Amino acid sequence: MTPKHTNTIGPDLVRGISLADLPDGSKLVGHCGDAQVLLMRRGPHIFAVDAHCTHYNGPLVDGLVSGDTVRCPWHHACFDLRTGEALRAPAFRPLACWSVEQRDGNIFVVGKRKRTEPTTREPSAEAMPGKIVIVGGGAAGFAAAERLRREQYPGSIVMLSDDEAPPVDRPNLSKDFLSGKAPEDWVPLRGESYYSKNQIDLRLGTQAVRIDPHTREVILAGGGSIPYDRLLLATGAEPVHLTIPGADQPHVHTLRSLSDCRAIIEQAKTAKRVVVLGASFIGLEVAAALLSRGIDVQVVAPDKQPLGRVMGPQMGDFIQALHEKNGVVFHMEDIASSINGNEVVLRSGKTLTTDLVVAGIGVRPRTGLAEMAGLTVDRGVVVNSFLQTSAPGIFAAGDIARWPDPYSGEDIRVEHWVVAERQGQTAALNMLGQNEKFAAVPFFWSQHYDVRINYVGHAERWDKITVEGDIAGRDCLLRFKRDGHLLAAASISRDIDNLTIEVAMEREMAAR
Repeated sequence: MTPKHTNTIGPDLVRGISLADLPDGSKLVGHCGDAQVLLMRRGPHIFAVDAHCTHYNGPLVDGLVSGDTVRCPWHHACFDLRTGEALRAPAFRPLACWSVEQRDGNIFVVGKRKRTEPTTREPSAEAMPGKIVIVGGGAAGFAAAERLRREQYPGSIVMLSDDEAPPVDRPNLSKDFLSGKAPEDWVPLRGESYYSKNQIDLRLGTQAVRIDPHTREVILAGGGSIPYDRLLLATGAEPVHLTIPGADQPHVHTLRSLSDCRAIIEQAKTAKRVVVLGASFIGLEVAAALLSRGIDVQVVAPDKQPLGRVMGPQMGDFIQALHEKNGVVFHMEDIASSINGNEVVLRSGKTLTTDLVVAGIGVRPRTGLAEMAGLTVDRGVVVNSFLQTSAPGIFAAGDIARWPDPYSGEDIRVEHWVVAERQGQTAALNMLGQNEKFAAVPFFWSQHYDVRINYVGHAERWDKITVEGDIAGRDCLLRFKRDGHLLAAASISRDIDNLTIEVAMEREMAAR
């Protein structure tokens, strides 16, 4: 989350502008009092909404208008221009909307419209569950609970989380919050009062140890059980822990939870050197965040280059050079063999002196509950297009779910924040009997200093990468193809291109 924009820019829309200053298809930012307002014209229709995304305040004037929606250029949130409703995560809060009048060839914004509840579909009485239980307090679990209440679901919602903190904006843990640029009150997805106000029974520090699909109960650690009519498994993934000698020392950490992040920050206050094991997105974002705290950073990874298996060799070389320019020292094609106090011994024989070790060597889906319940599991919990598991009344979403991707035609599992949130939203609708297929195009972003990389689609393997623009110049679009078919695209400073590809992929799926 970032501070809200309050400086007024552009014309005073209360006083009005000429209709000729807003050609068909164009966008313009002005102000109404202290509020920044985005005007958009589509044929005879003129829309006026908040100028900034309600997620991280991305500038919607730089986004993409598609139909009666606008998409944020930063993280691909999508809003309805007529109602302001947040249609797709990562945004959950609606945009404010203003009324517009046309008089004598001019456009006037005449006042903010009263917020109206979005239209929801009434489920049949047979489909309406009385009790919904969500196991997991991460992205998918929160998004599901939020959507259930937004759909005006009146029944019981119990959210079980083995974390001690309410659902948090996990991407921030490896970015601004870890670097010290964001206060902790930016981290929770909602304040604690949100859950009580919306009658969401959030039970923190609560572990589900077993699911009984026959009696439809969740069994809790220490005894006790909770009945359900519909159950959402959103247990996420857990970090792969080091098994080398010395990995259990107090200065060796992984990063997944808010408590993990707090512990790293506390030790970073006195640390002068850190070794990051792994050149994944998490590892590199941790490296950049700790470097900004004035700590010397060294990265150790077995790969030839950072992120090459995801982004390809050209982008991998650029990312490594970017981090090296900022001061990170890499030890690629190497791994740690032991940690002896303040020394990390590498397989190559090198010894690195450090005060702090952060391991980002991957995650694994938490499928234990699903396996014990007899659900179909194949490198994740297998779900159908509606995110239903092999057991009646049980759904799965987020990092654990392997679903049939309608774009690639393959069964995939994706460990991305936005995907988890969007799956949580779809699962919520389907637990209410709305039979909506999950057909969102996967999307993620990664921040490296002042460079943001947006990635849309999913390409586990490809046979060709085409590059438009200049990667080193930080203005590029990479297309990942297999057998001539576009699977994914990564971009820097080409947000509209990235969004346009996302829309094209959606249309291709809808046409099948």
